[in-house]
Amino acid sequence: MTVSAFFLHTFVSSPAHAVLGSRNLSSPSPIRKLFFFPVSPSLLFIVFVFQPYPSTETPLSPSNLDGPPAPESLAPVPFLPSSMAVSPHAFPPRKRRPPAGAFVSPRLSDVELVQTLIHLSQEIASLRPFQYLLRSCSLSIVRKVNLLAVLFEELLRRPTSYCSPSAVLCLEEMYILLQRIKTLIEDCCNGSKMWLLLQVELVSDSFRELNADLTTLLDVFPVREAQLSDDVEELVALIKNQRSRAGARADPRDDDLRRDVLAILDGIEREVVPDQAKLAAVFESLGLRDSSSCREEMESLEEEVQNQSDEKGKSQAIALIGLVRLAKFVLYGGSTPPKPPAEFRRRKSASSLAIPADFRCPITLDLMRDPVVVETGQTYDRESITLWIQSGHNTCPKTGQALAHTNLIPNRALKNLISLWCREQRIPFEASGDAATARGGARSKGAIGATKMTVSFLLRKLSGGPPAEVADGVVYELRELAKSDSESRACIAEAGAIPHLVRYLGSDVASECPTLQVNAITTMLNLSILEANKARIMETDGALNGVIEVLRSGATWEAKGNAAATIFSLSSVHSCMKRLGRKTRVVKGLMDLARDGHGSARRDALAAILNLAGDREAVASLLEGGMVEMVCGVMESLQDEAVTILEAVVKRGGLVAVMAAFGAIRKLSTVLREGSERARESAAATLVMICRKGGSDAVAQLATMPGIERVIWELMGTGTVRAKRKAGSLLRILRRWAAGLDCDMADSGDTTNATTSTTTTTRIMLPS
Repeated sequence: MTVSAFFLHTFVSSPAHAVLGSRNLSSPSPIRKLFFFPVSPSLLFIVFVFQPYPSTETPLSPSNLDGPPAPESLAPVPFLPSSMAVSPHAFPPRKRRPPAGAFVSPRLSDVELVQTLIHLSQEIASLRPFQYLLRSCSLSIVRKVNLLAVLFEELLRRPTSYCSPSAVLCLEEMYILLQRIKTLIEDCCNGSKMWLLLQVELVSDSFRELNADLTTLLDVFPVREAQLSDDVEELVALIKNQRSRAGARADPRDDDLRRDVLAILDGIEREVVPDQAKLAAVFESLGLRDSSSCREEMESLEEEVQNQSDEKGKSQAIALIGLVRLAKFVLYGGSTPPKPPAEFRRRKSASSLAIPADFRCPITLDLMRDPVVVETGQTYDRESITLWIQSGHNTCPKTGQALAHTNLIPNRALKNLISLWCREQRIPFEASGDAATARGGARSKGAIGATKMTVSFLLRKLSGGPPAEVADGVVYELRELAKSDSESRACIAEAGAIPHLVRYLGSDVASECPTLQVNAITTMLNLSILEANKARIMETDGALNGVIEVLRSGATWEAKGNAAATIFSLSSVHSCMKRLGRKTRVVKGLMDLARDGHGSARRDALAAILNLAGDREAVASLLEGGMVEMVCGVMESLQDEAVTILEAVVKRGGLVAVMAAFGAIRKLSTVLREGSERARESAAATLVMICRKGGSDAVAQLATMPGIERVIWELMGTGTVRAKRKAGSLLRILRRWAAGLDCDMADSGDTTNATTSTTTTTRIMLPS
């Protein structure tokens, strides 16, 4: 038995990546085992164990050798079937460049390995070199890989030429190297140009390391044993001789461009407006030549924010977003507002896809970033429900039920589902939990300064009374900016944008340019999300009247729905709720929209009505406006919302509400039988209040419903905890009525009245 060893330069940047463990070779060769030991970040100690003939000697193991043992946990693990060549498309898409240790040599036969290398090298050769940054680096390595394809094709024509273990080992390491090259090029092409510019030195170093690793592999490849043709041998020598070119530093033009961008960001932090000519030159050099390319760049930077794990990286990426947004407005005049679709949906996601209903917060109707569960079992976005509770509410917004406590329990299962959906739809998702913390906490002075400059630039355009088409584009940009984060909402409102928006809420504007009214009311809605902006909107002359005018006579259903959503947002503050509830035009506008609207506009109106129902004075206005009749009319199509509103009104409206709700008893009994779990719970609670306050007439009307006792028994067995409790109370009321006793009894929990002298144990047969 013979042991030989030699040193090989590794292809990784840290010693941890170089620990490859040991490998058994199954090919007919005197080399039976290889051991790998890291010596330095760039040097690998390889031990060959020769055992040409069967022997009775003790098998050699790492413990028999000098040096540190190779951990077994780091031994190569097969991850691909050995009966097929590996296609590069088998690798899942990656958002970030993985470390070198993420790639493992495939367990393939010799022929399959060479076929895979040919396919992989062709994939890399088909990639286009970079157009604006690192052009020479990418072009050099793509050319080398293209030449390597000739070597692999030559080996495939002569299968016996690479049967030696050393050749196979080199080809396996070549597979890992090509995967690293392909991944680096794809990530650079698909990522943000601005971010790549800031990281140009690091990426340039990565290309140099890959070039050096490729040259090292060709140095140790047994060219003579492979019996290659003279032309292919010369080609391999040519690739190895290009080492000097690969050692060149980054392009000086890239370095100059990087310094220019950093200087602009530094000036913005000091509130110095960047020179427009200098800004145009930078963006021209990066290929950002119109508003569309700038928008794509901002989306790439948004993804980069999510990819960064440290606050400094996030802060840099967010500052770049602000710079690109500013340049988009200053250089290219912003974006052309998209034409409204036939069926409107408020606040579309980044991918313009409908958000699943279970993923939307019941308060804001927007995608939940950090879903939490309250005491009633309902799920809300943490930021929204926190603001709801902090504004003085002690009830569940969805059910109207009083909260026994305000503890918020994270709904991690739903959060994971939302995260997966966002990843599939390519929507940025703040996985850290609180969206405001994940994004806002990393904002730098440069990002805030760029936002202020952008808002100032846009408002200057509006101050001169521009034509409707120009104003539409400016307001659309304000709408998009107000949707991004809390700091942007604060900057827009503090700069005095609300009075400008009020001018575009009138019906005269809607008749000339309907999209301008839609963009103005949507911007107002986005601004109202910030708590401090609610008071600004309510105090601005004409703002509330403008919102009400859009609610009642908006040009589109989208405009009306967003006006209702704005009222919903404003009414989360108790003082605003009381003021809005006293306005007859608000109540009537919401009623009409809930009854006659389309799509999400009806839900927005019902959500606003439910908010207003939290105030007793507002309930009186709702009853005068015919709220019960409206709710009964929409109960079939929007059952959960309608029953929840009816419960809230009956609870706070007194005898007037109970008398008005008599006509809804039949509808509520139908919901009790066929409704959803939440609707059945609310229907049972509403019927209990109607029967207690409405007396024998209400109970008699409920008792005439077919099969009502069986329905109540089913709810007691299958409903929620609260539904079971309310069903028990309802059954006791019906039994007391059937026995001729007073049905207006005070129910305390699930126990019967202790003062009752007669206990009914016989089953009372109710009308069926």
